[in-house]
Amino acid sequence: MNDSLKSTIYQTIENRNFKVGVIGLGYVGLPLIDAFTSQGFFCLGFDVDAQKIDSLNEAKSYIKHIPSSKIQNWITQHLFEASCDMSRLSEPDALLICVPTPLNDARDPDLKYVVATCEQIAENLRPGQLVVLESTTYPTTTREIVVPILEKSGLQAGIDFFVAYSPEREDPGNPNFSASGIPKVVGAINERSLALAQALYNQAVAGTVPVSSCEVAEASKVLENIYRAVNIALVNELKVLFDSMNIDVWEVIDAAKTKPFGFQAFYPGPGLGGHCIPIDPFYLSWLARKQGLNARFIELAGEVNRSMPSYVVSRTSEFLNEFEKPIRGSKICLLGVAYKKDVDDPRESPSFELMELLLGRGAILTYSDPHVPSLPKMRHHDLPAMESQELTPDFLSRQDAVLIATDHSDFDYEKIIQHSALVIDTRNAVASFTLGQKNIRKA
Repeated sequence: MNDSLKSTIYQTIENRNFKVGVIGLGYVGLPLIDAFTSQGFFCLGFDVDAQKIDSLNEAKSYIKHIPSSKIQNWITQHLFEASCDMSRLSEPDALLICVPTPLNDARDPDLKYVVATCEQIAENLRPGQLVVLESTTYPTTTREIVVPILEKSGLQAGIDFFVAYSPEREDPGNPNFSASGIPKVVGAINERSLALAQALYNQAVAGTVPVSSCEVAEASKVLENIYRAVNIALVNELKVLFDSMNIDVWEVIDAAKTKPFGFQAFYPGPGLGGHCIPIDPFYLSWLARKQGLNARFIELAGEVNRSMPSYVVSRTSEFLNEFEKPIRGSKICLLGVAYKKDVDDPRESPSFELMELLLGRGAILTYSDPHVPSLPKMRHHDLPAMESQELTPDFLSRQDAVLIATDHSDFDYEKIIQHSALVIDTRNAVASFTLGQKNIRKA
């Protein structure tokens, strides 16, 4: 890139004439569009799901924390359009890749969506474009997978077009952190790519954290999620131990977190959920195996966290036995199928495994979730169609147990306790009601 072209690109960014393309219009892509449109950038969104494209162009949101009114505002200001037409990938000046990176059945990284996206970009790539991978992945992906595919265009990375990696950072349901308010780590294949990526992201987020390479940026994202997975596994293991000793793990954590240094509170639950923590650590353990090494902490944390749904079902059986009831034939209502409190995101939710285990043991199962009105189809779970049930006094009184899997704020816990024969709490959601209540159990 000559100095004249470089100057022109930076000027278009500062003048908000730099078009931003976002590929993958889900829980990462839409908040990213919100961050850029709020600063006056035009965003062209791409997705292979025609239903999503139609919804967005009609200003209808399918993600709770991006309301339809916000999308309508983007469209009214002529700052947004959605498209399935991948031939238009040449139109934006920057292409930000936000596609899924799941695990396959062998728990190895599955980069088919990244590969397919890069192949489509290569067919339409033009000089001067910036391509940024945001999808979480293992170190070396950008340089060894993305760049070679893009260079099939005949253009040279770092000279004719520019490549960076900047991992998404989202905390759905947390009003204190939006996509625009979280600093972004940025690594790139060369200095010019890094400078261009920083110049763009600095316009829309709370600052960038430049690192020396794509590999460092990729590794930083995996580390963030491994840190959480390992510490959650620790408290999950302690929960099982303390339960056997009749010690309340939640009270233990509350006591420990009064220490003003050297301790950060993590909390147990019925298993891990979301698109990051249950998946991302295994990218690095897979990479370690390729290097002839063992990532023992990662594998052990995964083993502990994956065991929690079975533990919860086992405890549910024990609690029902106290009321002289087996799981088979008992009416059990699962409260919450979203993976996290107060969100509508069901990805990798432990509730689905809880459902499969309970159904497998003969439970008559229902669920209630104010954020997930119908049970979505999940790739790794075979569950019958279900609709969220209203928690009326009559409905609750007909259940043998209600199992709190996700502690949504919208649940009326006082009413649930009052009208339920047995409340099994995996989230410490009803801690303030436990005194004097004989129908509450913690699992």
